[in-house]
Amino acid sequence: MTACQPAVGTTPPALNPATLTDVQLLAGETPGTYRVDGDVTDAQLLHLAKLIAQKRLAKGNKLGRPDEVHRCLQTLMLDYPFEVFGTLLLDTQHRLIAFDELFRGTIDSASVYPREVIKHAIDHNAAAVILVHNHPSGDPEPSDADRRITQRLQDALGLVDIRVLDHVVVGHEGYVSFAERGWV
Repeated sequence: MTACQPAVGTTPPALNPATLTDVQLLAGETPGTYRVDGDVTDAQLLHLAKLIAQKRLAKGNKLGRPDEVHRCLQTLMLDYPFEVFGTLLLDTQHRLIAFDELFRGTIDSASVYPREVIKHAIDHNAAAVILVHNHPSGDPEPSDADRRITQRLQDALGLVDIRVLDHVVVGHEGYVSFAERGWV
């Protein structure tokens, strides 16, 4: 899977580039700001936000401030109607190798297999990972199961010298960073 593609068998929320034919994204006067030429619909604006998030999480980019990364992840995963678990794989300099969605679940859970996460990280020669999953309910507050799987993954990945830098849970109401809470 390449950066920001959905897990196998998933269908990403509909994004129709054809609807953007009349919209032009222009650089703003301040670096990192944008202007659009003309009116845009909610769907077009969301599509533009996803394009920007994908660009910021492109292979080779050094990750910025944690809150920027968290907002990009939230933008990319907020409208899934089911749980998706993924990883940001990083090299030794914390540059992005890949963002992959590995597991798809139901409306309130996803089965995560540590063996597959380790295999995926080793296949990409990752030195570190940031775990991420969404909560379709909108509430990003981690469950006890979220905390348990994070600990299992941290222990398992640690055995092969791959650091877990964070686990980010995203929802419509925001995001929760395990690192910011001191849990990883």
